[in-house]
Amino acid sequence: MPVDDLPDAVPVLLAGGGPVGLAAAVELGRRGVECLVVEPRVTVSTARPRCKTLNVRTMEHLRRWGLAERLRERAPLPVGWSQDVVFCTSLAGWELSRFTGVLGLAPDGDRFAELGQQAPQYVLEETLREAVDDLDACRLALGARVTELEQIDDFVVVTIETAAGESKVVRAEYVLGCDGPRSTVRDRIGSAYVGDEALRPNFGMVFTCPELNTLTRHGPAVQYWVVNPSAPALVGPLDQAGTWWAIAFGVDRETGEREARALIDAVAGRPVAATVVSTDPWTARMQIADRMRDRRVFLAGDAAHLNPPFGGHGLNTGVADAVDLGWKLAAVLGGWAGPGLLDSYEAERRPVQERVIAAATANMRVLSTELLADNLEDDDAAGAGAREAAGARIQKTKKAEFHSLDLVLGLRIDESPVLPSDGGVAAGARLPHAFLDDGRSLYDVLGPDHTLLVLKENTGEERIADAAREYGFPLHVTDLTGTGYAQQASAALLLVRPDQVVAWSGPASPADAGALLDVVRGAR
Repeated sequence: MPVDDLPDAVPVLLAGGGPVGLAAAVELGRRGVECLVVEPRVTVSTARPRCKTLNVRTMEHLRRWGLAERLRERAPLPVGWSQDVVFCTSLAGWELSRFTGVLGLAPDGDRFAELGQQAPQYVLEETLREAVDDLDACRLALGARVTELEQIDDFVVVTIETAAGESKVVRAEYVLGCDGPRSTVRDRIGSAYVGDEALRPNFGMVFTCPELNTLTRHGPAVQYWVVNPSAPALVGPLDQAGTWWAIAFGVDRETGEREARALIDAVAGRPVAATVVSTDPWTARMQIADRMRDRRVFLAGDAAHLNPPFGGHGLNTGVADAVDLGWKLAAVLGGWAGPGLLDSYEAERRPVQERVIAAATANMRVLSTELLADNLEDDDAAGAGAREAAGARIQKTKKAEFHSLDLVLGLRIDESPVLPSDGGVAAGARLPHAFLDDGRSLYDVLGPDHTLLVLKENTGEERIADAAREYGFPLHVTDLTGTGYAQQASAALLLVRPDQVVAWSGPASPADAGALLDVVRGAR
């Protein structure tokens, strides 16, 4: 984008247009907040699709934005293609163990509104870029990067440089640093990662090998964990046409580049015709920024926290950061929320991020390298016994990684300045989902901002509605009295935030409904 096309001022500037920055722009733009997304990459990179798991919470947000089906139509692997993870000695070798219904890919009654989806990161980015382009309030500055920022009084002065070497200064009321592990924004506000980095290297690659689709003895799976001494690895298909991704554990850059084809043969279990498309050496990092805010500048996604990829939580946690920041910034800029609402960002997100880092680190303790054992590939009694023992260990140590819905759906905000201390047992938790009597998702009857769910009669809900009108607090009231959902609910009223988190629940409206809304909107 030429610098002359950049605005002189904007309410929100997002440094970084990956999934997190784009998700924040969608959240803001759908609420009419003007924002500028600054992203160095002109086109979405398809060579290194690091993230491949979109969990049910991310898909529920995509549903709320009207994008879930658009993304599924583009995903190379439909949900019905497989919901399995297989552990094996090679794709042509012995099966050691299997998990089914993994990663939220299988229905679980009313528990969630959307199934998870396996999709390369570039599919999500392309979908979100289109959504941002469709929003009049949003602008994408591609081929540009944030190089400097300075906070002056009530705004942030941001220097943007284009690939052509031109630069321009833009004033923003708020800045979101969504610019990844090497974040310029994090550096400029004096924040730094704390935590650990794994010592063992890993070698990622993408390769094409159509014959693997018919070679494998184990049927379709979203992941194959290969346990053999020549290539302890994790592999999976990116599409049904023969494009695969792989992570070779304990392999450094030099070895991986030299032995890439040999590693693929060992994963396959025999020599195959393969073409390496890209390589991506990396080491796992378990780190979090020591602070995620400096006045009008915030950090989100990888700029704020990093975790090992095992369990598929990193990108999804970043999208949740974007949702949290997006609706809260829109509320403050809209004039109906107080400063306490923005104060709640780090208070609410940091405990979640720390728990995700801990879970991903626990998942990393047992990889294919830790499952190696003698006799696994022997076709005799010793081999059968070794495979049985390996299978038992796999089921014991890896189940939590693939069946993690309690983590994905059960993350609760225990303390927040915008959650009333007497908010009821449901406050801080994701609104329990259900499909209503007419087949609609409960989430589809929520409003775009806060929603008051009325589940019992004579609850005085009009007191909350009147206070909302007085404050200019956007409130959608949904009457579900008499429905099956209401009959099973313990509360009579539920006040639900835009992010589908319960802000307050109770048997009736409080006498001072204004005081309740003051807390929820950060005015107290």
